[in-house]
Amino acid sequence: MSMMSFTETSQLLQKELMNDYSYRVDGIPGQNDSQYDFNHVQCQPPPSAYMQRTAAGGGGGRMSAMPASRGGFGARQTETARPMTSNRGAGYTAAGKGPNGKVFDPLNQGDKATAKPLEKKAELSPEEKLREMEKEIHRLVEQSAITREQGNLREALEKAKEAGKKERQLCRLREQQNLLDQLNVDLTYAVCLNLAIQHQANDNDNEALTIYTQIVKNKQYPFSGRFRVNMGNIYFKQEKWTAAIKMYRMALDQIPNNVQAIRFKIMRNIGHSFFKMHQFPDAIDSYENLLMHGAQHLDFKTGFNLILCYYALGDKEKMKSGFLKLLNIEQVGLEDFDEEEELELGQSENKDAATRNLTEGDDALREDIKRRQREAARFIVNAANLIAPTMEKTPITGYDWVIDSLNHHGFPRIGSELEIAKAAFFLRRKEFDAAITVLKKFEKKEPSLMACAATNLSFLYFLEADHASAEKYADIAVKADRYNARALVNKGNCMFMNDEFERAKEVYLEAIGVSADCLEAIYNLGLVNMHIGKYQEALLAFDKLHSITHVNCEVMWQLGDIHEKLGNHAKAHEWFSLMVTSPKGRPTDPGVLARLANLFNKAGDETQAFHYHLESYRYWPVDMNVITWLGIYYVKQEMYEAAIPFFARASQIEPNEVKWRLMVASCYRRMGAYPAALKLYEDIHQAHPNDIECVRYLITICKEMKQKLGCS
Repeated sequence: MSMMSFTETSQLLQKELMNDYSYRVDGIPGQNDSQYDFNHVQCQPPPSAYMQRTAAGGGGGRMSAMPASRGGFGARQTETARPMTSNRGAGYTAAGKGPNGKVFDPLNQGDKATAKPLEKKAELSPEEKLREMEKEIHRLVEQSAITREQGNLREALEKAKEAGKKERQLCRLREQQNLLDQLNVDLTYAVCLNLAIQHQANDNDNEALTIYTQIVKNKQYPFSGRFRVNMGNIYFKQEKWTAAIKMYRMALDQIPNNVQAIRFKIMRNIGHSFFKMHQFPDAIDSYENLLMHGAQHLDFKTGFNLILCYYALGDKEKMKSGFLKLLNIEQVGLEDFDEEEELELGQSENKDAATRNLTEGDDALREDIKRRQREAARFIVNAANLIAPTMEKTPITGYDWVIDSLNHHGFPRIGSELEIAKAAFFLRRKEFDAAITVLKKFEKKEPSLMACAATNLSFLYFLEADHASAEKYADIAVKADRYNARALVNKGNCMFMNDEFERAKEVYLEAIGVSADCLEAIYNLGLVNMHIGKYQEALLAFDKLHSITHVNCEVMWQLGDIHEKLGNHAKAHEWFSLMVTSPKGRPTDPGVLARLANLFNKAGDETQAFHYHLESYRYWPVDMNVITWLGIYYVKQEMYEAAIPFFARASQIEPNEVKWRLMVASCYRRMGAYPAALKLYEDIHQAHPNDIECVRYLITICKEMKQKLGCS
């Protein structure tokens, strides 16, 4: 072949470029290719072939996705032309089939017969097996911690034990394979620490102490000494205060000075331990050491304990300073003390404090702040009530100082609470007028305080039998707070005393609807049902009360009384016997013993009836029913000499009742002691000359004495 000249080569290249820009319409056989006209673009490059549409078939053509084929040097219309694009070069067509009619599958993925099965992973090497064991141990430790947080302490301990067992197995395997350089000390530390924590959570104190001791004595763990705090906590729970203080102090030496928060907590624990040992000076030193570093390190419990130490030592000036320090305590989240929380203690008896104050939309942080505010208010109120009666010359002066301090430091609601406590102090000393004067000051204050004071005033007037005033203040309390169960009970009591039993019953039911565990309302509801003769409803009320109080003698008495009135003597006997035999019962109550004696008497068991009557007389020798029964019992048994002391006691209790002296004389007569009987009849006749029965007995005994003298 001869070589082409440069001119021929240029012409061929020009033709080849012209063929590259020629387009063919797919799907319309017999139509010739058309050249692209460059005249209208004015030397601009041609548009992409993907943007061209054909008009063949009435405009129903589609965009061509393939440029025209090149057939070599000048051949453009052959069917087997080489494709321009890489898709066609790979054998792919729009129909999804190759040139030979088969489905396009260059990787032979569709040929399942020729696919090779997955190769199995080769067996793990010894080191890989050990690493897998480490991962499993890590997983068990994490699951143990998570399970403990979920509250399942027993399962958490089992997982911790399993992790410890696998960790020891891992160490043995590494020793056997001479891989001691790969021992994971941190993993052993984590497993042992987690096991100790789980034992401590399950109250396995000895096991936890053993593991903690092994950890803190291991020199490979540089920061393990701080876990002596946990050991101190265990000793504190076991009331081994000296050992707890020792552990706390050893832990304090391990904590660096820059970790002040942990150090202050340990110092506070040392103070609590000294407080439990009643070593109040040492406890005061620990607490005051915290104050030296700033009041922000003192919490309300610690401040309250400090006041208790001052109170135990009788240091009045220190009690004042300690109380002021308690009021100056600042904690995160409590800077703006919510006034709605300050009076929480005075109203928590009626409703659950946490539930009542949680408004809709409160998040967990807000709930925690409210809880801490209620706790702070409780400590302040308790401290104020403790020191107020003793810190000044007179209790009233002490209460006034405490109230002024509370108002000055921004606790006016708690100050009002102390005003009510001051009134209660007057009540305990039976100074009712002073208590009423203090409580009446609340009439012009805000409704919540006024309701609390009005409730107390209503109860005071009720005790003084001034039912009109009691009902007046009960109405004021109910108007201020319709959901005040105690105010409703006071109002129901006033209606009960006014013989408005049905209305009283409705008010008691309303009080129970407000507070389902209001014991006074349930008890009074049972009483009013008994009073109107509805024993079954009364039985339901007292049964409910018994389910709440469990062992309450008043409730069991009412249950036994109702069953006896309903004729169920066996059940009544069961309740009265429970009062005598239960640990918190009343085995020496003469009334209960007398009721049991009557039940045995109705059942025909005179022996048991005599026993319980005699026991009742031993504890209360003035019950006329018991005395009468015992005297008659001895007469029936013809034991006249034993009956005489009982009838004599009855004559002492009721000296104007002549029948008792006549029964004593009758006993002497039946015994044959005629002179003593005659003398007693004569004395009775002189004291009661108009008593016909005495004269009749005098005639009878004279006849008997003359007959006897005549026979002799």
